[in-house]
Amino acid sequence: MLVGDNELLEMFDHVLRLSRVDETQSVAVLKSANSNPRLVWAAMEAAQRLKAKVYGVELPSHNYRSYTSFDPTGYVGETALTGHEAAKKALGAADLIIDTMLLLHSPEQGEMLNAGSRMLLVIEPPEILARMLPTEDDKRRVMAGVRRLEQARSMTVQSDAGTDLRCDLGQYPCVAEYGFADEPGRWDHWPSGFLFTWANEGTTQGRIVIDTGDIILPFKRYAQSPITLDIEDGYIRKFSGGFDAEHLKTYMMTFRDPEVFAISHLGWGLQDRAQWTALGLYDRGESDAIDGRAFYGNFLFSTGPNTEAGGSRNTACHMDIPLRRCSIQLDGEAMVTRGIVIPEDQAIPGYQSPFD
Repeated sequence: MLVGDNELLEMFDHVLRLSRVDETQSVAVLKSANSNPRLVWAAMEAAQRLKAKVYGVELPSHNYRSYTSFDPTGYVGETALTGHEAAKKALGAADLIIDTMLLLHSPEQGEMLNAGSRMLLVIEPPEILARMLPTEDDKRRVMAGVRRLEQARSMTVQSDAGTDLRCDLGQYPCVAEYGFADEPGRWDHWPSGFLFTWANEGTTQGRIVIDTGDIILPFKRYAQSPITLDIEDGYIRKFSGGFDAEHLKTYMMTFRDPEVFAISHLGWGLQDRAQWTALGLYDRGESDAIDGRAFYGNFLFSTGPNTEAGGSRNTACHMDIPLRRCSIQLDGEAMVTRGIVIPEDQAIPGYQSPFD
């Protein structure tokens, strides 16, 4: 059922309150020609009702010559804010920036966060925002996972499909996404519900098998056949399989940058209201496919940039690939077993996995 304007406004009010917006705060709403006008309207109206000092910053649509899709995650790092110092100053003056355009992986986003601004990305359709409206309990579970991830020095991932991966941890920070931005310098995405970190450079070894039905982003489609990735010293060295493997490899090669084959962040999903099946219910241009990234018990790995973590890989190709039915261990302790979240501080009582 479609979300009406009153409900959408109430949802934004809820999330902005969780993000600590009140009369002492300034809120900037970033938009472009590609932004959903209903989200822009609701963000500004809700901020005004909370008596914040709200203003809009509109940038022109941006199309880099190498784009092969209108999907904003298909080419990361360069945005309409790149080189636009005036707009960056206007945005950076706000306590909270609501991004309806997508600045993720851009240097400008990092600079504004490092200066203390909070940022909340909101680009999903209202119906997805409603289904995964964030709660304090979402934050509790994600932060419980982050505390364990911060202490870990190794991660292993295995699956019946053939994944057998190991890496060392500790070089890079951990990231929590729970749906609201409540601390200075914090970035988040409404909706979300997962956590991740980056492996120590050069330590990721083994094999990842993308099984039939696993999700490949930003392609926004389910794999139709298995893809085997052989990984040595932190990089994909070999693709094996049929058409899906050839398609993935060829797409990544079009960026003409060896860094696109680096393994980037690794983590797991904790959002039980995210649905693996949702990708089949939306046109590709409607959703950023957050359901795939966040669904409960997934193993999410990515490739390409690590600038979010303070690394130097500023490459434009970023693949997010969530896998089902994986087992994840930190220093030998089970976090996820065949897609079931194990620790009590992250588990949801009575949750039944659809993948059993």
